[in-house]
Amino acid sequence: MTSAPYAPFGRLLTAMATAFKPDGSVDLDGTARIAAHLVEHGNDGVVVSGTTGESPTTTVEEDYEILRAVKDAVGDRATVIAGVGTNATAHSVELARGAAKVGVDGVLLVTPYYNKPSQSGVLHHFRTVSEASDLPVMLYDVPGRTGLPISLDTYAAAIEWDQVVAVKDALGDLPRATKLTDLGYAVYSGDDVATLGFLAHGGCGLVSVVGHAAGRELKTMIETFLAGDHTRALEVFRRLLPAFEAMMGVPNYGATTAKAALQLQGVLDNRNVRGPLVPLDETEYAALRDGLAAAGLI
Repeated sequence: MTSAPYAPFGRLLTAMATAFKPDGSVDLDGTARIAAHLVEHGNDGVVVSGTTGESPTTTVEEDYEILRAVKDAVGDRATVIAGVGTNATAHSVELARGAAKVGVDGVLLVTPYYNKPSQSGVLHHFRTVSEASDLPVMLYDVPGRTGLPISLDTYAAAIEWDQVVAVKDALGDLPRATKLTDLGYAVYSGDDVATLGFLAHGGCGLVSVVGHAAGRELKTMIETFLAGDHTRALEVFRRLLPAFEAMMGVPNYGATTAKAALQLQGVLDNRNVRGPLVPLDETEYAALRDGLAAAGLI
């Protein structure tokens, strides 16, 4: 049997939520509880200040406070990846340098959003931010949010740089995942429900949202698939389908459903988010509870 693909940051990482107090300020204690919960429930690593962490709403000072709180909570038990992607290159450089000072294990760098630069502009952004520190870089391709996919030519150029080692792929093009592994990338699924497909096409793991509620189960699914027990992996996947649908298949999903799941599990005592997001209403909350219950997670 062939060996499992290299996973530089671990097999299962969760793009973790950021806790907020009722007045909208960052709840560092709550955020640390989330990080500890994730590590204690099967996650090899956490991604901080990504989309699910509501990074567009946090200040640079808050980003550093959040990162330090998570690093202190996790210690050396798991990898910590700092989201540093923004739509301003200088801002991302500042975040990358700050993350290096905190002592994290890598950075997540999303395609610049809203600006819609050319691929030359994307490559310039990636290179400038990658060179701002010595940290390993996971690129993040999510055109549904950024409006701009990363081209294969851009990928081919970026993998030549020592810092760039991985990609979180949320494009959903499974054959392209194979092309990315052929280029030398460690490919992480950026969509929970597509994980088995990515693994079958050479992917190494998952950067999850549903991992807030199903870390151990997702870890089992990944490990059993890579060990060759595809039947058992598919059984786990089927059991988790109600959770996938409840957390990711609704309009108001992401940070909102992640925090509501944490509230249902007793990790948080609220589901506060920052505008423009709004927390799940009672009908949405009940539907999430039903989905997690159907998957055997609560």
